[in-house]
Amino acid sequence: MGVERGRERTKDLVTGAQVLSGQLGKTIQRLRKAYNLSLSELAEQSGVAKSIISQIERNETNPTLATIWRLSQALDVSIERVLATGDEEPFIEKSSRADTPILVSDDGRMRLAIIGWIKTVEWLQWYDLSADPGGVLDSDAHQRGSVECLSVTEGEFEVDVAGAVQRARAGETLRYRCDRPHTVRCVSDNTGRAIMVVIMKAAVME
Repeated sequence: MGVERGRERTKDLVTGAQVLSGQLGKTIQRLRKAYNLSLSELAEQSGVAKSIISQIERNETNPTLATIWRLSQALDVSIERVLATGDEEPFIEKSSRADTPILVSDDGRMRLAIIGWIKTVEWLQWYDLSADPGGVLDSDAHQRGSVECLSVTEGEFEVDVAGAVQRARAGETLRYRCDRPHTVRCVSDNTGRAIMVVIMKAAVME
């Protein structure tokens, strides 16, 4: 059974490495910042040189599977501590507002609070999005098959995916392929709010 689990873990790791190609740098940086780790601290915990981690985050190098493994182990420490209570005990975790990482769009007018579980960031991410009127969030293409869901709770948003444009108001949800460049805009006169869910391994929407 141990051998089978080892094989499954290796298979998952290889799949994860393939899935993250092209996005590995952003993912490592997001995880590192979510844990409030400096480059030096992550280097110390993982045994991977600080300069290599920096290059990975900037997508300037293709790390080996061994390097990905060491980084994933280092970034998993906090989760392992949470789960160390044992399967028979109830699992509940609380994150305060102060502990919730915030991503900001290039124009500074959109803010994405990372409310998803860090354990699932490689395949499932979700955010509490707030936007000032006119705020724009431009995103590069994710890997093929990725789907983004935008559920509007306040105001109105517009989504542009490869020239296809659709709008949604409070109570409405847009689901769209995000494996191509896409843009989310707040087109309401007041502050917009939405929940954004990104499914990184969704079935391809033909």
